[in-house]
Amino acid sequence: MTAATASQQPSTAPIVEVNNIEVIYDHVILVLKGVSLSVPKGGIVAILGANGAGKTTTLRSISNLLKAERGEVTKGSITFKGERIDGLTPSELVKRGCIQVMEGRHCFGHLTIEENLLTGAFTRRDGRAAISQSLERVYTYFPRLKERRGSQAGYTSGGEQQMCAIGRALMANPTMVLLDEPSMGLAPQIVEQIFEIVKDINTKDGVSFLLAEQNTNMALKYATYGYILENGRVVLDGDAAALRENADVKEFYLGTGGGGERRSFRDVKHYKRRKRWLA
Repeated sequence: MTAATASQQPSTAPIVEVNNIEVIYDHVILVLKGVSLSVPKGGIVAILGANGAGKTTTLRSISNLLKAERGEVTKGSITFKGERIDGLTPSELVKRGCIQVMEGRHCFGHLTIEENLLTGAFTRRDGRAAISQSLERVYTYFPRLKERRGSQAGYTSGGEQQMCAIGRALMANPTMVLLDEPSMGLAPQIVEQIFEIVKDINTKDGVSFLLAEQNTNMALKYATYGYILENGRVVLDGDAAALRENADVKEFYLGTGGGGERRSFRDVKHYKRRKRWLA
């Protein structure tokens, strides 16, 4: 763990800690190469990087969904609330309070919005009254879903489906949500709305978030800490505010140079040669 990572830690132990993991697909394809990160309790942490950097694989390593993609963690360890979770099934992890919202939303198109939300409470055993209370809480965060509660999810907009996917996760009463590419395919105004709601959930309910996102500017606006992945490795990490001001991050991920001017694709073609962290 880097010194920057250590400075991130609160006085209590992190809710999720990934320690030097390697992930291999199909027994031969090495995707993650010694990734370490941690999420403080009640924090919002972003995993940033281009498509194929290993962001989704990192989330699936934590949620134990790798086996569905013929992948496995071959080295390192992952803990949730201080306990090793490598051997748990995804459903067991959900019961412990850690749930992943998949990239692409994956709502049940033939079910209504409310039926989709109720599927998120499948593992709960605390009674109908508690589930109804959670449903109303979701509608408080997402009033648009309450308006569309009787509509088939497959006929709703991308933004509404993303809200539904996050709301469905909240129905499981999580303490930790792994959020994969929440901005994908959405208009900028809707993306801003989604992130505002995530921040609201984090502040009011204390739910921790680890989000994988290509929209670096938006992620660093709402996260407290960030990790940048390149080719399956963490190449830079730090407080979100510091990353926003980092010259390399500005140029290669925010699309601006040190003076704030917009950089063209032609200017970035010497990308790897000029990156200080790859020198």
